[in-house]
Amino acid sequence: MPANYVLLERIELNASAASITFSNIPQTGYTDLKVVASIRDDFASVSVNAGIKLNGSSTNFTGRVIFGTGTTANSTTVTNSYLYTVGTSGTANTFASNEFYIPNYTSSNYKSISSEAAAESNTATVYMQMVAGLWSDTSAINSVTVYPLNATNFVQYSTFSIYGLAALGSTPAIAPKASGGNITTDGTYWYHTFTSNGTFTPQTGLSCDVLVVAGGGGGSAGGGGAGGLVYSASNSLTSTSYTVTVGAGGTGRGGDISGSQGTNSQLGALTAATGGGFGAGGSVGSVTGGNGGSGGGAGAAQGATTITASGGTGSQGFDGGSLSSASRSGGGGGGAGQVGANGTSNNGGVGGNGLNTYSSWATATSTGANSGYYAGGGGGTSTSTTTKAGGLGGGGAGGGDTVEGVPGTVNTGGGGGGSRTGTGGRDGGSGIVIVRYTIA
Repeated sequence: MPANYVLLERIELNASAASITFSNIPQTGYTDLKVVASIRDDFASVSVNAGIKLNGSSTNFTGRVIFGTGTTANSTTVTNSYLYTVGTSGTANTFASNEFYIPNYTSSNYKSISSEAAAESNTATVYMQMVAGLWSDTSAINSVTVYPLNATNFVQYSTFSIYGLAALGSTPAIAPKASGGNITTDGTYWYHTFTSNGTFTPQTGLSCDVLVVAGGGGGSAGGGGAGGLVYSASNSLTSTSYTVTVGAGGTGRGGDISGSQGTNSQLGALTAATGGGFGAGGSVGSVTGGNGGSGGGAGAAQGATTITASGGTGSQGFDGGSLSSASRSGGGGGGAGQVGANGTSNNGGVGGNGLNTYSSWATATSTGANSGYYAGGGGGTSTSTTTKAGGLGGGGAGGGDTVEGVPGTVNTGGGGGGSRTGTGGRDGGSGIVIVRYTIA
């Protein structure tokens, strides 16, 4: 790829999303924009359209489309049907391929748009289209949104990348200095977000800040502890490849069987976070919650010895809750910012809150929970129908006699909620690794 053709941002969905937006598009140093997308959605069709918004606007678009299905061809006018997606009636795990190009995106003229798309049903039928379009607006483009026209959401693993084209022979104004993960920018930093295992590779030596959250612990009677949260500033990284491990959440279990500990997350050999402690079982005897990044909540059968302590690990998180009265309830899992609450007679403890210290990271990467929290503890189970809230930051709520607990939220390190019904406690949420460095 030519040096003046630069990846500005890449988004891969780790969960369904109603739209994606590329913001903070540089206004100098580049002449043209190109977006490449691989898309699938939740609409009951083989192939369906998606549209774009420029600067948040879906109006003033016109175009002419030529399209075909492998056996017939036609043309028509469109007002924004520039892209294809594969719907739920299409072959499983297939995605539509799309590209659209916008020249002179900062000019004060109307903006021309050209696009091409293809989707297939893994049969003789292939859907193809080419569009020549116009956005009748003189504003410089500073954001691009892609959204489904018929579906509710794009589905997991849909990917979107935006490139800037600099004038030939010029040095691009802004370009990432590393590869790996979902790449975004807030205008000050580049962020590389890993929601699953991958590799981070600087193109040159970099000073990087790193946020690592491990997988949350699985719940049982006690809520699962949050995955450990570690922040490390100004790491000197060389132009080599660093293995990124994103920890899975622990498994939730029921009866007298405790949940399992979450898995560690790590960037190379530099920064590691410990998986969240398991929530303790509570059908027989008295069980202390497991150690971990944050401790799991305690559990006990009715009439068993009261538990006075639960586990936690170092500075990565806090202890899980104890039980002041043993009656088949459970303590809340600890969070990165707060201990889990103690369970009482018939009532579980709420999960400990995580941290929102890194809310600016959450905003820039569209991650976290509860307006920028990570690593909340799971709520403990109760003997009533009352649920006990999980901690802010993806902690799952604890269930009651007839109410299921809630799993920890994916990619937050939230602990799984405790539960006495159904399959028992819930799984912890997976972790996340984010690396950032300045754009200068």
